[in-house]
Order: sequence, then structure tokens, then C-alpha cells
Amino acid sequence: MKKVGKPAFFVIVALIVVLTVLAFFGFSYSYGDNVTTIVKGANDIRWGIDIRGGVDVTFSPEEGYNATDDEMSAAESIIKVRLVSQNITDSEVYTDYDKDRIIVRFPWKEDETDFNPESAVKELGETALLTFRENTDGPVVLEGKDVRSATAGMQPDQFGNMEYVVQLELNNEGKSKFAEATGRLVGQTISIWMDDVMLSAPTVNSQIPDGTAIISGSFDAESAKSLADRINGGALPFRLVTENFSSISPTLGMGARDAMVTAGLIAFALVALYIIALYRLPGVIACIALVGQVAGTIACISGFLPNAPSFTLTLPGIAGIILGIGMGVDANVITSERIKEELKIGKTVDGAIDSGFQRTFSAILDGNITTMLVAAVLMGSFGPPDSFLAKLFSPLFRWFGTSAAGAVYSFGYTLLVGVILNLLMGVTASRFMLKSISKFKALKNPWLYGGAK
Repeated sequence: MKKVGKPAFFVIVALIVVLTVLAFFGFSYSYGDNVTTIVKGANDIRWGIDIRGGVDVTFSPEEGYNATDDEMSAAESIIKVRLVSQNITDSEVYTDYDKDRIIVRFPWKEDETDFNPESAVKELGETALLTFRENTDGPVVLEGKDVRSATAGMQPDQFGNMEYVVQLELNNEGKSKFAEATGRLVGQTISIWMDDVMLSAPTVNSQIPDGTAIISGSFDAESAKSLADRINGGALPFRLVTENFSSISPTLGMGARDAMVTAGLIAFALVALYIIALYRLPGVIACIALVGQVAGTIACISGFLPNAPSFTLTLPGIAGIILGIGMGVDANVITSERIKEELKIGKTVDGAIDSGFQRTFSAILDGNITTMLVAAVLMGSFGPPDSFLAKLFSPLFRWFGTSAAGAVYSFGYTLLVGVILNLLMGVTASRFMLKSISKFKALKNPWLYGGAK
């Protein structure tokens, strides 16, 4: 290893202190009523429903019905529309196409004490009511049962440029209804409604007698597919049933969070006292590195930068942070113990530090890599089906299917982040700090590193 100068210790400690302060408290300023966030802190962490309270429900088609992927996508789109119509915008919706399941998680409504989760779940799972109405408040022209299919596509506009559109195909009954309505309403609009939410209001350019229609407008690929999915959802030949359902109150969730955080802080303090008493100066360095590891983990969860998304932290996610700290302690204990052994056989302090880190690095690296693989598999198996890791491990998951579970996904994420930061802080930063501080004459006594006086 190249020589490390005395200032390295102070530089690394200063960086860890700055990271810790910013990660926990953030940095923002106010100008009038506007608040500008420069760095997000712990208060910006997005808590999971097991902490802030909420509902976890799984929907599936009626028993015996094998839904297609398009039908499941349409059902997912309808649930999202209904969540927004209930003013629930902070939700998670995952579709498991292998097992025909839709997993929905949403928090309790803000500042609402009489929110009825059973009623909300029932409303989400009801068969969607799709209607086509004259203008925006006129009588119903068509219903969902009259629509055979809706697909997103492209066609040239009046200037020859390709544009995204939604193509409708009606059944025989819908064909006659639509021909009569479009004949009467040329130049007017026919609005499309899902329950009580208006999806679109295209203008009728001419009578449509053949049961096929084109909805055009300012669509892109995503918005065209979204509208097609919603229209298909209103014509689904099956209803969603509740496969399982659970809810947790905000009081219980916040109490569990506070208890776990308190337990973690007490454990951290006890472990710090133990390793300092046992390994002396390397123990102090290990504690500094562990603080940096925790701060880095909080920064990765909160998003840190203002435009970065915040990760949802659950109770198992907090457990992942604590487990990551435990692995950091383990890495430092292995190295510190090895340094003591090297001092016992007569090596100098510098030689013992170099040899201690070199001889333990491969074992620490192997342990961390295996844990990282486990964390990645957990994230792929229990995360969103369209995530990178889910697609990466899809050849493995196809044998038993994925199972989106936000709590386990959060555990895998915090564990993975903790292990990566352990390699950065508990191995690399610890080594630089220990090499640097050993350059001071007053700190060259082998006893400070676990050796004999």
C-alpha cells in the first residue's frame, strides 16, 4: 500500500462528519413561502405502510378464470385510476402476470381518522363501469359491455405525420348504438368515463357505421396505452376478488419504528464500547467508520439530492440497516484481531496494520459478496416485476414465480447498501485512517492497537 500521510485521518473524519450532518438533517433554505431543498435528510425518508399505517391487499380474477396479460394490465390500470379518484396518490401497484395477481399497497389518508380500509378495498375491486356519454354531461351512448377491444397504435394525421391513437372495436350491439350516436353528434364530443372519472372527450368528425373508431389527440406511446388499458378494463369479462387483505394503524407502526430505532441505537452504543475496550485505537477507528456507514445508508434511502427519489423504508428495512452495521462490526473485529496477532509475533505497528488488512481482506470480501448476492436475489424476487433485478433473475424466478413484497424488498435494499458501504467505510476508510493516525509519534505504542505495553 502506498504511504498515507498524517492529514488523511482528519480529511476522512471531516468528510464523514459532513456526510453525517447532511444525511440526518439535510440542507434547505426558505425564500418567502418557498422552501428550496439542497440536500434531503432523514425527515424526507418515505416510510412504508407497516410504519406509517396503511393497507396491503392482493386481487386476483375469480377462481377458474385464466386472465391474459392484456387483461391483467387493464385491471391494473383501473385500480390506479380508482386510487387517484379516492385521493390516494402515494400507492404501490404491482402485477404478477405468472400468478394472475395484483398487489396493491397504499397508506392511510393524510389526517383522516375515520378512513375505512375495507370499504376502500371493496371499491377498488369492483367491476369497472365504463360509459360513453354525449358531450360531457349527456345521456349514456355506450357501455363497457359494448366494447370488444381497445388498442394503442399509430396512424398518419391530416398532414401525413405519424401520431399515436387509440383504436376501438365494438361488438354488434355496440356497432349499431355507435353508428346512431355518431350520426347525431358530428362536430360534438363523446366523452369516455371510468366510474366518475372522465378519461377523454374526443370530437366526432363523421358518422362511424362499421364498429371501429379512432381516438386521436396529443397522445404519446405511454398515454395511448394507458387510455386503451382503461377502456379495456371497463370491458373486462371477470371481476377481481380479494385474495388476502391486511391493514395496520399508524400508531402501531410508528411505535414499532421508534422501538426498533431505539434498540438499534442502544446496540450501537454497547458494541462501540465493547470494541473500543477490546481493541482500543482500532476500535475507535471502527466506530468512526460505522457512523459513516450509517450516514451513507440514510443518504441512499432519503435520496440525498433533491431530484433523486426517496426509497420506501419499512421495518424489515430498518432491520437490514442494523444487520449491515453488524457486518461492518464483524469486518473491523476480524481485522483488529489480526493486527493483535501480528503484534504478538513481533511486528511493528505499521507492519501489523498492513499485514492485518491484507490477510483479512479476502475473507471479508468473500463474506460481503455472498451477502450482496442474497440481497440482490431478495430484491429481484420481492421487488417490482419490471425492475432490473427481477428481469436479471427471471430465468430463475420462472420456476416458482415472483412475489412482490415491499417489506422484504426494503430489507434487501438496505442490506445491499450496507454491505457496499461496509467495503467502502469498514475496509477502505478504516485502513486509511488507521495508517494515517499511526504516523503520529504519540500514537505508535503497540498497546494502543491491542498489543502488549
